Amino acid sequence: MADRSSAPKAIDLSEKLASFSDHWHPRIVAGYNGNDVRVSKLKGDFVWHSHAETDELFLVIEGQLKIEFRDGITRLLNAGDMLVVPNGVEHRPFCEKECQVLVMDKEGEPTTGGIDSELRRDRLEQI
Repeated sequence: MADRSSAPKAIDLSEKLASFSDHWHPRIVAGYNGNDVRVSKLKGDFVWHSHAETDELFLVIEGQLKIEFRDGITRLLNAGDMLVVPNGVEHRPFCEKECQVLVMDKEGEPTTGGIDSELRRDRLEQI
């Protein structure tokens, strides 16, 4: 829980992202109103999945991220671009080269929603 007796500290996302090198393993950097603010490095393909009860926000910090949807549409996100995937919408993030993203999701939400996968993360480290 945040210390409410003083002004909050700024979070240096570059510093947080520099503290790890693995892909598809988000770290929590903050929380607000029951949501996690996560940073992650991505490379390659993720799994098709959806989140039944929560929207998922992607903000590309560095690089390019593509998100494919079951209707055949693929969205390209460049650094500074943001996309919100509505709850229940099946999607698959992927990128050819490493990219860095900020993701907002419901606190405790597994990274693959209800899908079992080797890339699934149920508990995330806070950095």
